[in-house]
Amino acid sequence: MAEAEAAVDLQQTLALSPAPADEFATLSRSRQRDVFFTLPEPVREDLVADMDREQLRRFVGNLDPDEATDVLGYASEAVREDVLSHLDANRREKVSYLLSFDPESAAGLMDVDYVTVDVDDSFQTVADRVQRFERRTGRFPTIFVLDGRELLGELKGATLAMTERDSERLVDYVEEIPSIRYDREDEDVLEVFRENRDRTVAVLDEDEEIVGVIHADDLLTVVEEAAGETLYEFTGVDEEESALDGPLAKVGHRYKWLILNLGTGFLAAAVVGLFEATIASIAVLAAYMPIVAGMGGNAGTQAMAVTVRGISQGQVTLATGKRVIFNEVLAGAVNGLITGALVAVIATAFSSAEFGVLLGAVIGVSMVANLVIAGFFGALIPLVLDRAGQDPATSATIFITTATDVLGFLVFLGLAQVVLL
Repeated sequence: MAEAEAAVDLQQTLALSPAPADEFATLSRSRQRDVFFTLPEPVREDLVADMDREQLRRFVGNLDPDEATDVLGYASEAVREDVLSHLDANRREKVSYLLSFDPESAAGLMDVDYVTVDVDDSFQTVADRVQRFERRTGRFPTIFVLDGRELLGELKGATLAMTERDSERLVDYVEEIPSIRYDREDEDVLEVFRENRDRTVAVLDEDEEIVGVIHADDLLTVVEEAAGETLYEFTGVDEEESALDGPLAKVGHRYKWLILNLGTGFLAAAVVGLFEATIASIAVLAAYMPIVAGMGGNAGTQAMAVTVRGISQGQVTLATGKRVIFNEVLAGAVNGLITGALVAVIATAFSSAEFGVLLGAVIGVSMVANLVIAGFFGALIPLVLDRAGQDPATSATIFITTATDVLGFLVFLGLAQVVLL
């Protein structure tokens, strides 16, 4: 626990320091490596910018080529060339090669610690090749087996270690592996790993030749970033914002979204204002308004989440969405009946004798209506936004909440005015 707290304190210190490179320099080299890759991306960028060239050379000199590539991606071109010029020839070649690719692509995730062998090679030949690679780089490579130029699969290191050197058929020990083009986006790489868990993925160029390899642990950062982006999108937070940002930075990231929400909130307030006399006559209605609005907002968000996932997986579009909308409306009606019945009983039990069952009926019917509204707009709005070329995960929430608040209050207070007055 103390160690975890110390790590958090260190991250906050680096994030808020006007000279993060000085703080970073006090850490041991192994500690620097661990800390750097746990920092949010904006903090990493600031840290690299604050380092002088000598400090950056020392830091990069202790990293693996793919890690060094990530660090130098934050540096200017002039600084990058200077640091590269001080690396040994083998590391310089690897890092320069990796820097030539888009960091958000499959090539940006790969490393080049692999060897290729022919299916007709003996196990002794393969072992010799691997040993030469280890002596040269200090790392054990992924072993790709080719038949001419065709990738057959991977020979596991454990298999090589346990197999007799005079075994004749290398092909009998080859395991098929998935592959992906070097220019595919990192989301596509994630999808390949979802379908092939705990596997190695070969990265190929336009000519179907191997240019690198991606391991499952290379995707940890991508998975964390994807999860964070999804959460940010649903809550209207700028994906550039970090938990380590100062208060002014957080204000800058959030105030526009909050002003937009304020504007839509006035729409709901305007509807409530239309029934000011009704609320004044039946004050108990004010106690149930948050329940009606909250249930509608939650149900709409649930419908939206399911629909957005269907859109992302190619299962539904606006043209084919009638069934999805109908299902969400029907589910909303049934859930509305269940929750509406519960709240009607509670409202009847605790209401004054003047309104009794009628108040419970108004609230119950309003609950059903608002959950139907939530299901309808929760499914429809993401489909419309997707058709319009907008990201439904980012934009849909505010429209759905506005619809459930405005229409929910209109139904609830309108029924109360008609039935109870």
